[in-house]
Amino acid sequence: MKNQLAKQIDQTIENIPDFPIAGVQFKDISPLFLNPELYKKVVKAFADFSRGKVDVVCGLESRGYLFGVSIAAELNVPFVLVRKKGKLPPPVIGQSYALEYGTAEIEMREGQIQPGQRVLIHDDLLATGGTAAAATHLIEKQGGIVAQYSFLIELFELQGRGKLKKEEVELLSLTGY
Repeated sequence: MKNQLAKQIDQTIENIPDFPIAGVQFKDISPLFLNPELYKKVVKAFADFSRGKVDVVCGLESRGYLFGVSIAAELNVPFVLVRKKGKLPPPVIGQSYALEYGTAEIEMREGQIQPGQRVLIHDDLLATGGTAAAATHLIEKQGGIVAQYSFLIELFELQGRGKLKKEEVELLSLTGY
């Protein structure tokens, strides 16, 4: 059974059929930003999940930035951008990952994660888990420890949690379908 916050999120998110391609049900989170009180509740829920457990928040491009920066500010920890290839100045480190049709690559600035830092990886949506798994590799290459994942939405049938979930790593999704 969903809690009150999950119900509010579900009532606010718009489902857009056949976008960006036929057969896809797009979850438009932009209506959340029209409701400052709900936005604050979402940020608080994420921050409460991570308080005292992480040293840095990594947000995944681009919708992971929308809550990630606020979560980091609430926790008083740094925020690190994880971007699509070619969007950050050097020096960067990159990681390729598989998409449903082809591959993609993400990058982060080298040296923004310090060895031993506990990291929260945040994004708006957990689908197959490919992007978050690639970010995990980038963080671990720099000696960071992925302590947590957080997502606004989880698409359960795509089983992304299984790609990410290790016993010692906490995962929070505020709502799911």
